[in-house]
Amino acid sequence: MIPYIKRYAKNFDYSLFITYMFLCLFGLVMIYSASMVWSVNRYDFEPDHFYKKQILNLILAVPVFLVGALFPYKHYRKKPMMITMLVVMFILLVAVHFIGYAAGGSKSWINLGFGNIQPSELAKIIMVLYFAGVFANKARKGPIDSFNQSIAPPVTVLVMAVALVLSEVDMGSAMIIFFTAISVMAASGIRIQTFVKISGIIIGALALITPLLYLVRDKFITERRLGRIEAFLNPFEYEQGYGYQVVNGYLAIGAGGLKGLGLGQSVQKLGYLPEPQTDFIMAIIAEELGIVGVLIVIGGLGFIVLRALVIALSAEDPHARMIAAGFGSFIGFQTFINLGGLLGLIPLTGVPLPFISYGGTSVILLSLAMGILLNVSMFVKYEKTRS
Repeated sequence: MIPYIKRYAKNFDYSLFITYMFLCLFGLVMIYSASMVWSVNRYDFEPDHFYKKQILNLILAVPVFLVGALFPYKHYRKKPMMITMLVVMFILLVAVHFIGYAAGGSKSWINLGFGNIQPSELAKIIMVLYFAGVFANKARKGPIDSFNQSIAPPVTVLVMAVALVLSEVDMGSAMIIFFTAISVMAASGIRIQTFVKISGIIIGALALITPLLYLVRDKFITERRLGRIEAFLNPFEYEQGYGYQVVNGYLAIGAGGLKGLGLGQSVQKLGYLPEPQTDFIMAIIAEELGIVGVLIVIGGLGFIVLRALVIALSAEDPHARMIAAGFGSFIGFQTFINLGGLLGLIPLTGVPLPFISYGGTSVILLSLAMGILLNVSMFVKYEKTRS
């Protein structure tokens, strides 16, 4: 047991762990600062309501992180494990339509009694592990150089998962799941011609769903979503309507300047910027801590993404390479979609900023992803010491 602990400590990825912990704690501080006024004025809660709940979320995230870090990643490519993950994922994605409730315009949450869960967040993790496992098993049999019956199952699973998340009208999560799965496939060593062919088939299959979505267009083409598109095209023309959040986000960013107004000194959080502790928390960071604070957050998230890609490039095991590339892409895409909505580069989708925004399901499952990534990193470093 002692030799195992020594070997574990020797190969521990301290830089990845420290960055993860820093972002979670930094996010905790900013959640308190951003939410204290909104908590009282909007919900009649105590000023530290969301802060205390996020502390509880982080406490729950610790054992999840440890499980991910200690459980050998190679088990995720075993067939019983992959089947179990898919069954759980699809049960939850279907169940949310019957027993779920809406939040932020999307019916994407399930109340478990002791807490809430967002199935689409779990789907992001499972799709990385499933695609990495499937393509790792195929890579052991030789180069993936053709589209055949063995490729059909993962393609079908991806199309079904994206379609179910789209049916919740959770566009942001659907985009993340799609592009992350494509990234895992790209990291598998698949030949470029086959990759292009499979990607085209997936896009074509999703396009075929469009007529079905038209039948339920009233659910998708709502006034809220049309308003978000109009606000994306010209937010200042709709600043008293659907462009309100974007415009006030701009005001927060502009007011912060280089050094910011100071921690706790935000004006926009006083009721001008709705739910500032969630997907628009970066606007409060910019206002209070300025460009310096923004660069700290982007630097931390960027380091995790780059570190994941370095781990992927260093891994000799295709399975390790795909998991690392998948989780790096997942965090990178989610960060881009969050900041893109804030800056007006893309329409708002309500996607949280990784590790920073308030939210239990998000931070707990991101902690699981970080634990698994840490496990992969330790294995890669251990393999290098043996060679």
